[in-house]
Amino acid sequence: MKCPGCGALEHKVIDSRPTGANDAIRRRRECESCGRRFTTYERLEEAMPLIVKKDGRREAYDRHKLLLGLERACQKRPVSAAARDEVANAVERELEATGDKEIPSSAIGEIVMNHLRDLDQVAYVRFASVYRQFDDIGEFLDELQRLTHRAHARPSTPGVKVPRE
Repeated sequence: MKCPGCGALEHKVIDSRPTGANDAIRRRRECESCGRRFTTYERLEEAMPLIVKKDGRREAYDRHKLLLGLERACQKRPVSAAARDEVANAVERELEATGDKEIPSSAIGEIVMNHLRDLDQVAYVRFASVYRQFDDIGEFLDELQRLTHRAHARPSTPGVKVPRE
């Protein structure tokens, strides 16, 4: 690994500890050439399933794409980067648990929506509107009604806002 400052390959590990979710190792490193300190993360690389797109193409799973989608859905919402990262971790655990070699992109979208629904309802609706490609306002309102009905059907959770009628 190259130093982000000078590009040197020689560095030493100063500190090493697991991340909060115990899914990666965080390492603080110091370049032996320029003295710059930087952080790296080491995570187990599981064989993630190939993603089958709507047009039949197959792509390798890309965590970065998932995080970008979550970031767009949660833009200007009180959802921390750590919470978005935890959603990505949960999605990956579910994908790994299937044991499938290939999984349709639609299945990933449903998994993400399930997690966003509980995390932030506005982010959920944003993601759903892009993912489900609502054709008109009626479909959008139907989704909002389902969300509202679900929120009223379960007991309130501290920190989760329930829409009022």
